[in-house]
Amino acid sequence: MSVPVTQDPARAEQSRLLDFGRRWGWAAILLVGLLLFWLIHWALLATRNPNLVPALIFFGAAVIPAGFVSFVSSRRLGYGVGMGTVAATALAGGAIGVTCAGVLEYRTLLLLGILPTMAVGLIEEAAKLIVPLFVMLIIRVRRPSDGLLIGVASGAGFAVFETMGYAFVELIDSNGDLTAVDHLLVLRGLLSPAAHMAWTGLTATALWSAAAQHYRKREVNRLALTYVVAVALHTAWDSFNSDTAYAVLAALSLFFLVLTTHRLASPAVAVRTAAILD
Repeated sequence: MSVPVTQDPARAEQSRLLDFGRRWGWAAILLVGLLLFWLIHWALLATRNPNLVPALIFFGAAVIPAGFVSFVSSRRLGYGVGMGTVAATALAGGAIGVTCAGVLEYRTLLLLGILPTMAVGLIEEAAKLIVPLFVMLIIRVRRPSDGLLIGVASGAGFAVFETMGYAFVELIDSNGDLTAVDHLLVLRGLLSPAAHMAWTGLTATALWSAAAQHYRKREVNRLALTYVVAVALHTAWDSFNSDTAYAVLAALSLFFLVLTTHRLASPAVAVRTAAILD
C-alpha cells in the first residue's frame, strides 16, 4: 500500500510566493520605477542640481521597457533562458544595436546624400537582432519562446538607449526645459512596447523557430516575411507624425505580438518544443 506524499507547508508557501513574484513582478517594477522617477524629478526641481539629470533620463527611459520585459517573462511559455541572460541581452543588445545602427545610418547618409526612411527600418531591425543571434548560437536548446523573450529584451535595450539620446538632445535644444523632456520620455516610454520591443520580439521568435526546425523552407519563409513586416511597421512609424497613426500602428504591432504569444502557447508548438528538448 502506497503512502501519500505530503508537501512541506513551508516549501509550498515559498513556491506560492515565488510564483506570485514571477507573475506580478512587472507591476512592482513599474510602481517602484515610477516612484523613483517622480522623486528624482521632484528633487531636480527643488534643487536645480544638474547632476540629477542623468538619473531622471535613465529612469524615464527604462522603467516601462523593463516592466514590459518582466511582463513577457511572466507568461507561461516554458522559457529556458535565465533572467541573467535576458538582462545581459537588454544591455548588450541596446548598446551594440544603437551603435551599429548609428554607424550604418551615417554611412548610408554619406553614400546616398540622404537617409531613406526605409533604410532606417532595414538597418535598425537588423541591428537589434545581432545579440539575439549571438545568444541563439551559443545555447544548446533553441526554444522559439526564448527567442520571443530575448528579442523583446534586445528591443527594450535599444529603445532605452535611443530614448536617452533623444531626451539628451531635447534637453539641449530646449535650453533645459524639463517639461519638453518629460513629454518625450513619457511618450516614447509608453510606445516602446508597441514599437522596438514588439518588432524585435516578432523577428527573434521567427529566427529561433527557424533554427529549431533546422531552417526548413517554411520556417525560413516565415522569418523573411516577419522581418519584412517588422521593417514595414518601422518605416510606417517613422513616416507619420500623427497620434492616430501611432495608435493604429501600436495596436497592430501588439496584436501581432499577442498572436505570436498565443501560437507559442498552443499544444502543437508545445509538442515541437518537447521534440527539440528530446
